[in-house]
Amino acid sequence: MPRGVEPPDGTGLLDEVLADTVRRTGASAGGLYLLDEASHVLGLAVLSGVPVEVVWPWRRVPLSASVPVSDAVREDRLVWVGSQDALARSYPRAAASLPYRFAVAAAPLPGGGRCRGALLLLWPASHPAEATPRERGHISAAARRIARFLDESGIPPALPEQPRLVPAAVAVRAHGSHGPEAAADYLERLPEGALALDLEGRITFVSTAAAALLGADAARLLGTRPWQSLPWLDDAHVEDHYRTAVISRDPVAFTAVRPPDTGLGFELYPDASGISVRIDRAAPSGGVVGSVPDRAPQSARAFSAGTAQAGRLYQLVHLAAALTETVAVRDVVELVADQILPAFGADGLVLSAADAGRLKITGFHGYDQQTIDRLDGLPLDTDLTPAGQVLAEGTPSFFSSPQEMARRHPRAPLISGKAAWAFLPLVVSGRPVGCCILSYDRPRDFSADERAVLTSLAGLIAQALDRARLYDATRDLAHGLQQTLLPRSLPDLPGLETAARYLPASHGLEIGGDFYDVIRIDAGTVAAVIGDVQGHNVSAAALMGQVRTAIHATAGAPPDQVLARTNRVLADLETDLLVSCLYAHIDLGCRKVVLASAGHPPPLLHLGDRPPGVVVLDPGPLLGADTGAAYPLTVLDLRPGATLALYTDGLVETPGADSDRVAAELALVLAEHGGQDLGEVMDALLRRARPTAHYTDDIAMLLLRMADRRT
Repeated sequence: MPRGVEPPDGTGLLDEVLADTVRRTGASAGGLYLLDEASHVLGLAVLSGVPVEVVWPWRRVPLSASVPVSDAVREDRLVWVGSQDALARSYPRAAASLPYRFAVAAAPLPGGGRCRGALLLLWPASHPAEATPRERGHISAAARRIARFLDESGIPPALPEQPRLVPAAVAVRAHGSHGPEAAADYLERLPEGALALDLEGRITFVSTAAAALLGADAARLLGTRPWQSLPWLDDAHVEDHYRTAVISRDPVAFTAVRPPDTGLGFELYPDASGISVRIDRAAPSGGVVGSVPDRAPQSARAFSAGTAQAGRLYQLVHLAAALTETVAVRDVVELVADQILPAFGADGLVLSAADAGRLKITGFHGYDQQTIDRLDGLPLDTDLTPAGQVLAEGTPSFFSSPQEMARRHPRAPLISGKAAWAFLPLVVSGRPVGCCILSYDRPRDFSADERAVLTSLAGLIAQALDRARLYDATRDLAHGLQQTLLPRSLPDLPGLETAARYLPASHGLEIGGDFYDVIRIDAGTVAAVIGDVQGHNVSAAALMGQVRTAIHATAGAPPDQVLARTNRVLADLETDLLVSCLYAHIDLGCRKVVLASAGHPPPLLHLGDRPPGVVVLDPGPLLGADTGAAYPLTVLDLRPGATLALYTDGLVETPGADSDRVAAELALVLAEHGGQDLGEVMDALLRRARPTAHYTDDIAMLLLRMADRRT
């Protein structure tokens, strides 16, 4: 959204709330992430105190990602990282792409029984590595205050394409009787040059001496970034020094050479309003270096002793690390579209995978569907576009204009209307995996540096895509296997209401060994079973089917005997996987249930006229752990209207939470919604256990309710 334009839906107030929070907490910068529950993505909606370019790789963060904001939301806790060393230990990928000194906190935004997102705050390098209890309390209170504002304002959690940048509140400055004019006169009288940058790196003030030292007209410099308006400062190290000042709020100093041989020293002094730059003559050193004048502050000299790295390099490190963490083909497509395209200023993307001698398009961005339909399914040796040639030769092709493209592929420029292209072959061990096309709406010259970087990225994309396709194939196989093994429907039983649900994990292979079943034994007897096979793969799904078959074969026997016989079946299978299982034998006439557990979480019980709770069981060992194990029995009376909830551990076990406490709270939810349809009861249990709808493990639930009367 352009600067100065009031956002719709009252979100301008949200900007004010963030700026006020940054000021109240003493932070140097902050951001608000909103959660899109449908896509399980956190989007950076509002930013204050740092340029958008600095946080671009993190403007959209998967809820499953290993970064502070995702952990805060997923685990419902305040995350504090007090130093660069702590960041490297806990979040190495983030540390590799942000090698600056700062402290960061992330706090969830709780609201309306669900998490709305996260508050992210940054402090300069001068902040102590540990946050005091009082400070942690202030941060959590600020997050709750923002969550209340979101609930009361009704602002929809729409994720913007890029965050709105709002200025942080700046302390009132001390001025003389003539205000800014006197300050400008003071700077003009100094022999060294004075320059002022805003936090986005644009020049907001330049003294006459500074313009002379830089060899440029002051009017031409205002509003530009130094490394863009002065070609001899177009060095990655210069931009990196600026990033260090903005993020760490540390003074930074370096020298550079203005052609042909004028050495200049730069000292950067940042605060919440911008950066003051002092420029003076220095001995020429042949380029941009980290040595600094003796008068520079000690912190600046300490930083410059190390080797400065380029901001682009850090971003590429981030992209490479992100590609190694992609799981499914969908993840690869989203990463390339969300991060690699903007990193290289591209407007369009076509990602194709080699399949049965053709290029099948797996994802695209910036193209209409008609164009994609024409490109989808081209043979690997096509000459319609350069894709066939780059795959055959294994080397990328870059076209800076439609004319250059038309000389070799006359029909290609007419297909999409684009004006420049980078065709990147995706090859793994000499085997074509696919093709990645980046396109531009305007002609573009590709520098040697860009060509080299894109070529390297193509290799990483190829490996990620190849790995993701194997994952997708394995997942589809496991999913199909599991769907055939789980019951399609539950039997209609007079006197007993039943409902079941299976939810795969939100990340990972997604298919596990959780299972459930309801078995009609005779007219008045029913067996209910729920279990969990270790693992999330085809082996777990296959073993789950064998366990269900064994239970069906012995259903009707006492529960302890059913588990004991199934345990012996697992021993005969010689599997390394263990299985938890809860078996319930229900007598509908006597309204009694006999339970036996093999290391499975105990069920929840609500009897209607009594407080709900977790059933106390004496569980035996997991199936497959001990062939001679015994499984104690537990007998319960079930009154009309009584509800028994069986579930797997994915419902109650989350990082940082006490599963016993979660189970007790779910028992209260079971009672609160006792009169509702069982499907609605399951919805309520899931909302309480997983407010973000992010499942770190498979979840299976089976609810049983005794009817008020036999029908």
